[in-house]
Amino acid sequence: VQLVEVGGGSVQAGGSLRLSCTPSESSFHGFATGWFRETPGKERERVAALFMVDGRTFYADSVLGRFTISTDNAKTTLYLQMNTLKPEDTGIYYCAADRRGYRIELWEKSRADHWGRGTQVTVYP
Repeated sequence: VQLVEVGGGSVQAGGSLRLSCTPSESSFHGFATGWFRETPGKERERVAALFMVDGRTFYADSVLGRFTISTDNAKTTLYLQMNTLKPEDTGIYYCAADRRGYRIELWEKSRADHWGRGTQVTVYP
């Protein structure tokens, strides 16, 4: 499965962006999915996860209340709505997906079989 992220860009602090991720297959039905990011000077960190099999969502404390992970009814696209952006949100954002729909390691250990190439998000003060 190939994943393609779009929606990155540059925005001032306090602004919003929405990232989208689409799979080369028809949909994300049954997948575990998530968004991760690499910020300057840090290792890749988890941002949010959505388990399509049961709708469970998880968020990093740093984005809770500001970011929302979601999908469309047909599960053809994974979204990350990012509001009230901060300079420390700057980084490369990656979409990830795993066919094992209950694979909690996607969230707990940032492990997934499929990763996108990433999209840059830059937040200016």
